[in-house]
Amino acid sequence: MTASDNELFRTLHEQRQQAPVFVRSNTPCNVDVMNILMLSDVYFPRVNGVSTSIRTFARELRRLGHGVTIVAPQYTEGEGTDDDIEILRLPARKIFFDPEDRLMRRKALRDAATRLARRHWDVIHVHTPFHAHQLGVMLRQLCGRPLVETYHTYFEPYAKHYFPWLPVAPLRYAARRISRRLCAEVDHLIVPTQQMDDVLRQYGIATPATIIPTGIDLDEFRGGDGARFRREHGIGERQPVLVTVSRLAAEKNIGFLLEVAQALVGKFPDLAFIVAGEGPDGSRLQTQARALGIAKHLHFPGNLDRRGALLDCYKAGDVFVFASPTETQGLVLIEAMALGVPIVSTAVMGTAAVLAGARGARIGADDVAAFAGEVAALLHSPELRKGLAAAGREDAHAWSAPALMCRTVDLYERLARGQR
Repeated sequence: MTASDNELFRTLHEQRQQAPVFVRSNTPCNVDVMNILMLSDVYFPRVNGVSTSIRTFARELRRLGHGVTIVAPQYTEGEGTDDDIEILRLPARKIFFDPEDRLMRRKALRDAATRLARRHWDVIHVHTPFHAHQLGVMLRQLCGRPLVETYHTYFEPYAKHYFPWLPVAPLRYAARRISRRLCAEVDHLIVPTQQMDDVLRQYGIATPATIIPTGIDLDEFRGGDGARFRREHGIGERQPVLVTVSRLAAEKNIGFLLEVAQALVGKFPDLAFIVAGEGPDGSRLQTQARALGIAKHLHFPGNLDRRGALLDCYKAGDVFVFASPTETQGLVLIEAMALGVPIVSTAVMGTAAVLAGARGARIGADDVAAFAGEVAALLHSPELRKGLAAAGREDAHAWSAPALMCRTVDLYERLARGQR
C-alpha cells in the first residue's frame, strides 16, 4: 500500500465513524432517502437482461426520491446521463471473444475508487462479478459502506459455450469456486428467484441472501402496434407469427427454437419467425436457418427501441417462444405477459419461477416435437390465444417493479443502519 493510500484510508476512516444521516421520504415505501452507488461491467447501449434490470432498479429508486449513481464501461464517446440518473463511464477495452462487451481498465478502477470514496454512499450495489466487483470491494474497504451484489447470471452452464475447447467438469468446478470467493467478499446477496438461491446454497455459499425479482415497469409495456411491425417487415396480416426476444448467444438455446420452427412449417407453410436481438451467435443462427431450409421464414430485426419498435415486435407475434435454460429470471417472459402475447416456453431455473402458476403461458418440454405441438395448438386456436393473452396481462401484475422495489429499499436501509 502506498503513502497516498494510507492517507486516503486515514481520512475515510474518520468519516466512516460518523453515523449516516437519514432524511425521511414521503414515498409509498415509507423509508429514508439514501444515496445508492451501482457498479456494473455492462449497461446500455449494451442490450441485455442485466442492463434492463439495472435501469429498472435505478428508475424506481429515483421515482422514490433516492439518489442513484451508476458506474459502467464507456462504449462510445458522449455517453452520459439516463433521465435524471448520474452515470459515470470508465475507460474500457473490447473483449476479444465477445466484442459487444467492454472491460473497464484497471487504472480507471483505481482512479474511480479514489474519487468515489470521497462521496457519501449509504449502500454500494454491484451487478456483475468482474471489474465492477473489484471496484465494489475496494470501496467497501475505503469507506466502510455495506456492499450488496445481485447474482444476475447463472455462470456454470455458460462456461461450455464460451470455452468449448476445455473439459466441462473443470469449468464447472472453476465457476463454483469463483462464485464462492466472490460471494464471500460482499455483505449481502440479492438473487432473483428461489431456484437461483438454491444453486448458490448447493455451492456452499453462506453469504446472507434475499430473493427479490427485478420486475418490470408495467406502464412501459402497454400499447404496441403489431400490424405496423408486420407491414414494415413484409409479414402478412394473417400469417402465423412466432416471436422471441433474446441476446443471440449459444446459451439462449435459440437453435432449438429454429428446429421447432422447421417442425411447424409443414403445418403452417407461411409461418414467420421473428428473432429480435443481437449477439455473437447471430451469423451462426442464420447459417442454421439456411441449413434447415427455413431461412425465408426468419426475420432478424436486431436490437429494437424499448419504447417503440420492441413493443410493436412483441405485439406482432401470435405466440412468444422461449427456451433458454440459463435465465436467473426471464424478464422477456414478463414483458410478453404484460403485452398480452401468449407464451410457450421451457421452465428451467428463472423461467420456472416466472411461469409457476402463470395462466397466460404453456410450458413446453425440451423436445422439438413436444414443444412444436404446444405452439401448433395455439396457432390453430384464436380463442385459446385470446384467453391466454388476457390471463397473461393479469399474471404480469405479480411482477410489477414498484411493488418489488420496496423490498429492495427496505434491504438497503437495514444494511445501511447496520454499519457503524
